[in-house]
Amino acid sequence: MTDPIIQVQGLHKWYSGVHALNGVSLDIQPNQAVGLVGDNGAGKSTLINILSGMQIADEGEIRFEGRPVQFRTPRDAMDAGIETIYQYNSMVPTMSIARNMFIGREPLRASVGGVGILDRKAMREASIAALRDVDLHLRSPDALVGELSGGQRQGVAIARAMHFKSKVMILDEPTNHLAVKETQKVLGFIQSLSELGITAIFISHNIHHVFECCDRIVAMARGEIVLDRPTSETSMDELHEVL
Repeated sequence: MTDPIIQVQGLHKWYSGVHALNGVSLDIQPNQAVGLVGDNGAGKSTLINILSGMQIADEGEIRFEGRPVQFRTPRDAMDAGIETIYQYNSMVPTMSIARNMFIGREPLRASVGGVGILDRKAMREASIAALRDVDLHLRSPDALVGELSGGQRQGVAIARAMHFKSKVMILDEPTNHLAVKETQKVLGFIQSLSELGITAIFISHNIHHVFECCDRIVAMARGEIVLDRPTSETSMDELHEVL
């Protein structure tokens, strides 16, 4: 067994007296696809928000690649190698695929004090290569994101995370409101991540999707982990019993 890429120990989080996380401890191995399931209010979103730098735990410790960390902003998590893809991701519909791929990390041809001219050619070429890597064939990197289907947008977000060498990809309900064909495409993306050296945390209300693409299932209820097993050693019936 290799050392965990993420170690969570004794995490607590309160919201105005509500104990959203109650001593959560969790180890996640490199290249593993972990399905995180639970009803609304179970603590899934709070845990993910802490790992992605959106919130800070009140108590407990997080280690990333063996080092203690505290992500105070999403940028801290991204710089460490954790990319979060939300159901309603942060891409701008009125901007091109290429601009969205590099939003906040735009390459510059020349700059003074961080201000300069965008290297649009580099963005277009890198976008084409990144999309090809996830087997997503779109007509042009100059197409507006607003013209893409939901599954295509998720594909662009995954391509972006892979281009910037993310070590951990958190996918928060990425298949919600997608057609069957697009859903299968996104699940295929998740299944391929381990081959690319990327650890995945997949949050979903659809237990069937979790069983299809994850190596391990972690179930939460009332701010605690109530089940943590390899997918092959549990069942949908057992999950329904604990949730």
